[in-house]
Amino acid sequence: MVAAIEVRQLTKTFGAGRKALDAVDLTIEKGEMVALIGASGSGKSTLMRHVAGLVAADRKGTHDGSILVNGRPVQDKGRIGREVRDIRSEIGFVFQQFGLVNRMSVLTNTLAGALGRLPQWRTLFKLFPRADRDLAMAALARVGVADWAYERAGTLSGGQQQRVAIARTLVQKAPVVMADEPIASLDPTASRNVMEILQRINREDGITVVVTLHQVDYAVRYCPRTVALRRGRIVYDGPSAELTPQLLGELYAGDQEAAAALWGTAMQDGADSLEMKLAAGLV
Repeated sequence: MVAAIEVRQLTKTFGAGRKALDAVDLTIEKGEMVALIGASGSGKSTLMRHVAGLVAADRKGTHDGSILVNGRPVQDKGRIGREVRDIRSEIGFVFQQFGLVNRMSVLTNTLAGALGRLPQWRTLFKLFPRADRDLAMAALARVGVADWAYERAGTLSGGQQQRVAIARTLVQKAPVVMADEPIASLDPTASRNVMEILQRINREDGITVVVTLHQVDYAVRYCPRTVALRRGRIVYDGPSAELTPQLLGELYAGDQEAAAALWGTAMQDGADSLEMKLAAGLV
């Protein structure tokens, strides 16, 4: 069976020779829910951006640098694939800062998930087919925010906005959802609600979910599998249930601050300027 995501020998070097990713090999099967953990600078978000085809891997050396999503090439040997925009339509993106347009209604933000399959004239005038509007309302009901469908997105709480972002991926009909720090800005109750929704769409719809987290306790609770990164390398890939403070101490030996952060301290990262374009399938 074709894997949902397949990464082979992915290496990315930034200034002064610093390797953000170092020969990463990773396979995520269809229907898995996987947590990516690691301290800031470990390579989690960089890996996500490569899978999305936003960043090209190193070209020099013997590394393959290949990424496939549902069997289709996102990039190979440092070159982004020609079909990358079409491939992104199969990936739903959920971000720490939600990626919503605050002045637009919740329903319109949710309908953005349909933009990739509609003709341009419909998107310009926001003329969404009835079937898509019904799908959007059903998605909002599923995540518990249908009552706010006609409110401006900016008036909702952070947890509610994140649920709207998940509903948008359901309208997109994306078989893969990539959530980059989706609970970092939320309180514990909202964080649990968001993780429960991601877990539910994974179990009920068979959607592959990859979520980056700073909190290992959430990875253990909601994700059967965890992949831990340190300085651009995978240092653990296995059952989340086997992650313990003791094991993290071994994995992050000599880096006690990183281990402590992983076990439960949420850290804040900046918003991605491409969030809304990605979510709407416009890049």
